[in-house]
Amino acid sequence: MKRALPFLPFRSLALTAIASAVLAGCVNLAPDFAAPASPVPPALPAAGVEAPTPLDVGWRSFFVEPRLRGTIELALANNRDLRVAALNIERARAQYGIARAGLFPTVEAGAGGSRSRTPGSLSTSGEPRISSQYSADLGLTSYEIDLFGRVRNLSEAALQSYFQTEATQRGTQISLVASVATAWLQLAADEQRLQLARNTLESQRKSFDLVQRSHRLGAQSGLALAQSQSTVDAARADVAAFDSQVEQDRNALALLVGAVPPAELLPAAAPDATSAAVTQLLVPPADLPSSVLQQRPDVLAAEHALRASNADIGAARAAFFPRIALTASAGTASSTLSGLFTGGSKAWSFAPSISIPIFDGGANRVSLGVAEAQQKIQVATYEKTVQTAFREVADALAERRTLAERLDAQRSLLGATSRSFELSQSLFRSGASSYLDVLDAQRAYYAAQQTLIGLQLTEQANRLTIYKALGGGWKEG
Repeated sequence: MKRALPFLPFRSLALTAIASAVLAGCVNLAPDFAAPASPVPPALPAAGVEAPTPLDVGWRSFFVEPRLRGTIELALANNRDLRVAALNIERARAQYGIARAGLFPTVEAGAGGSRSRTPGSLSTSGEPRISSQYSADLGLTSYEIDLFGRVRNLSEAALQSYFQTEATQRGTQISLVASVATAWLQLAADEQRLQLARNTLESQRKSFDLVQRSHRLGAQSGLALAQSQSTVDAARADVAAFDSQVEQDRNALALLVGAVPPAELLPAAAPDATSAAVTQLLVPPADLPSSVLQQRPDVLAAEHALRASNADIGAARAAFFPRIALTASAGTASSTLSGLFTGGSKAWSFAPSISIPIFDGGANRVSLGVAEAQQKIQVATYEKTVQTAFREVADALAERRTLAERLDAQRSLLGATSRSFELSQSLFRSGASSYLDVLDAQRAYYAAQQTLIGLQLTEQANRLTIYKALGGGWKEG
């Protein structure tokens, strides 16, 4: 038994740390968390007549156009906003690690030595004296016994903040993918508009040459020549405007991607570049519960912020109760280095402390009020986020229900204006109609083509909006 005595302080220190850890967290003063009641109808609006598509389809499967898919992959690798979001996650993870470390004792090992000389004039014996002291110890430094959950709630708040940052990063990725797809689709539509304007300009120049030759022969009036000239100038203006717009679209896409996309990833230079679907048609099934909105990153982030504010209330309540801290050490001490680990050299100290709040000018009460007010703010923010998500889905589905009819009507209108333009040209050549009729028919036909391009872009953007608004499927696969 005597051989074990020198190690008794170390055992006591270990038992103290274990007992402290067991006692810590006996009480948690944070209110029980309960998600607020959903402030939206229990089901999403009816989706229409199209066959539903699974909501968990990965984005690589959702985008069926290889060029667009490659552009998105390039953006995910290069975009600076996404890099910042990823670094924010690393920072939040580190902050949580710091907060969680407070749950455990800080054990430190130390060794030291000192040597001093006292002159004879200050020595009781009148002779100079040299003294030495050496020590080696293991100790706890101000370890707080978390009886009322203050440290645990601070750790929980940091954890929820980390989860919130992670959800925000996922939301940033979704927004990036959606923005890149939108910019790519806009570029494809504007390139088609530019090609249409160029084709129209070429056609108008040919018509102008014919009218000009006829005017020289006296077969056409000066009015017809001026009208034909006006169509050429209008087409030239459209070509210049769309050419500038295409360049701006490419610049916007390059900014989102984080690099200039190679030519093989840009929209194909085809007459009907936007007429073919580049994304899947995603329509939720009937009676889809609105609870699916909880998978959206912004809703998840709002929920984690609410959970963090709940934990902050617990930490603020714990400030009204005593705080117990332990400082202890155990080791050996000797006046000689050789005797540092010999029998009888053990040394230890145990210094518990308790801090009881008596008067703080109301600071703790005010801090609790701030935490409770912040929790109410987060509840309102969560409810508003859910309501916004529901409206975004409802608006996208409302637009989806009429898009097929609008596209069908526009295609029919395009066919009618095309026939009208051809007939007006035939009548003008035969002398049975004025050039003004040709001009009106040509403008109507050109406007119908431009409107159809815009509707095709709207239809593709609507698919993307539904996919983004539901917050589903944005996984790697």
